[in-house]
Amino acid sequence: QPQAYTLAPHPSTPPPEEVMFTIATAALAFNNPLTSLRSGKSSAVTAKAKASEFAYGLPGVTSFPGPFDPLNFLEKADEDQVKQYREAELMHGRVGMLAAVGFAVGESYHPLFGGEVTGPAISHIPQIPEFFWFFLATAIGAAEGLRIQIGFADPRTSTNAYGKLRADYTPGDLGWDPLGLKPTDPEELEA
Repeated sequence: QPQAYTLAPHPSTPPPEEVMFTIATAALAFNNPLTSLRSGKSSAVTAKAKASEFAYGLPGVTSFPGPFDPLNFLEKADEDQVKQYREAELMHGRVGMLAAVGFAVGESYHPLFGGEVTGPAISHIPQIPEFFWFFLATAIGAAEGLRIQIGFADPRTSTNAYGKLRADYTPGDLGWDPLGLKPTDPEELEA
């Protein structure tokens, strides 16, 4: 008869207050609520709309593979639609990267919930306490709310502003760069 195994809590499990602080600040990976809200003026380098350039000249085209649109999404898209595609691409990419790191780290390190969540990462979801899902939904909602305030036009100002990005907003630029990696020179940003 096979024996079930259980893992003991990790000896360096942090206190619950530290864990909750870590979870609460994880939403700041996308936004900095203290400095990101803009007052109509953008500090971001805005892309010049050039219909002849790939993706209307938005930054992000690299030398390899070059202009990459294998399904021709950009063929009939106007500038606003291209910016929305880029915004969605960046946000989903960031979430995917965080999820991949979390999945890999969860295999060997169990700092949350007093070490009660054990086993392979694929089996962690049913073991997570219910209160965490409420907290997680609230944190995601707050992060998305800030992202909407920063990047999206206010639908109360115009009848066709609903779901559109601000004209002075560069997709993905939430004004948070703690390591100073974003180039300040517009030409270097586009390179």
